[in-house]
Amino acid sequence: MSETPSASAASTDVVAAALELFERQGFEATSVEQIAQAAGVSRSTFFRQFGGKEDVVFADHEVLLDELREWLAVGHRDPWVAVCEASERVFRHFAADPEVARRRYRVVRQVPALREREIVTVFRYERLFDEYLRSAVPGLDPLDAVGFAALVTAVHNHVLRRLLRGNRVRPGVLRAAFDDVLRRYGVHPDEVDAAADDIVVAVFPRRMPPAEVSRRLQDRLG
Repeated sequence: MSETPSASAASTDVVAAALELFERQGFEATSVEQIAQAAGVSRSTFFRQFGGKEDVVFADHEVLLDELREWLAVGHRDPWVAVCEASERVFRHFAADPEVARRRYRVVRQVPALREREIVTVFRYERLFDEYLRSAVPGLDPLDAVGFAALVTAVHNHVLRRLLRGNRVRPGVLRAAFDDVLRRYGVHPDEVDAAADDIVVAVFPRRMPPAEVSRRLQDRLG
């Protein structure tokens, strides 16, 4: 269920206030009461929206995972490209407000429990992409699905960390990196050629997963 604009804005204010307090006085030293007071909400409102202090730090990821799940479910012509585009949507979200994203990054680096939860969160993105590919490409080797999902997530995190550490990230650098990922798997759209009419001549990279070759042939002939 999506939030109303006012509820979404309130949640954003709470996250920003919490991250500022966590960075200034420490995660453990910051109480829910202090966060609620700084954000101008009641204690009960805080718990209704987030549940706990850790949940505030990862609130954006929960929303993003739900949105990506819905977005992938609508169906896409090229599942491999769709996974890359889904990851780009996550990057654009954090790049839109880099100061808050950097503050979250610094807070997570300082707290072992948050670092462990971050690892779990990254795995949830991988699993989402893995499960989507398996459903969108029938017969796909599970190793191809999990490998592609892991590589896309790793490339995304590498570029995002550069941004969070204060480095300049040129526009389009993530898209270029994903183009390389697609080529490595032999599934880049530009590398496939097919003829029309009664005779179909299809040229596929040797490294393209067999299930993807079958999916593309069926798409051409269907």
